Amino acid sequence: MLQTSQTPERFPDAEQERIDWARLLGQRVAGLQGGLIATAESCTGGLIAASFTETAGSSAWFSRGYVTYANQAKIEMLGVDAATLAAGGAVSEAVAIQMARGALRGADVLLSMAVTGIAGPDGGTPDKPVGTVCFGWGLRWPAGTDEPLLLAETRHFTGDRRAVREQTVLHALQRALQLLDQYTAEHPVLA
Repeated sequence: MLQTSQTPERFPDAEQERIDWARLLGQRVAGLQGGLIATAESCTGGLIAASFTETAGSSAWFSRGYVTYANQAKIEMLGVDAATLAAGGAVSEAVAIQMARGALRGADVLLSMAVTGIAGPDGGTPDKPVGTVCFGWGLRWPAGTDEPLLLAETRHFTGDRRAVREQTVLHALQRALQLLDQYTAEHPVLA
């Protein structure tokens, strides 16, 4: 498990665990200048956004979620480049980064998270098997600055469709909190 400055108790219930991580991240972001979050989701279909909104008062840190399952939605709602989609497919770090950037711009928030992947049970290829998920995070510090910090990574999860989606949400939330903690530790004057 990723360790951050604050780690919630572990719960055997995956739903409760992701809600706790979302609340922890949300409360951390709310304490920062421009502290709002936006999500851009494909394979999770809004599950990250739903995790945030399970907590009463989450409007203090959660702005909006974009569910862009279809490629056309990624283009229209988030400004993902059609050529990028054609070159590497929807499940690529390049697309995840463009999704994160689009959510930052569209919502004018401090932090964005984007996920695009193959939850299964079908759709995998030898190069991108079921369970492949590409993540993108965007951090605009302070809120409103032109050039955000953008990060991407690819993970491979196991299990059925539900398990892949749950692991995706948990990783997106945990890694976002880790990145935020790391960035604010390196730039304490901004926190």
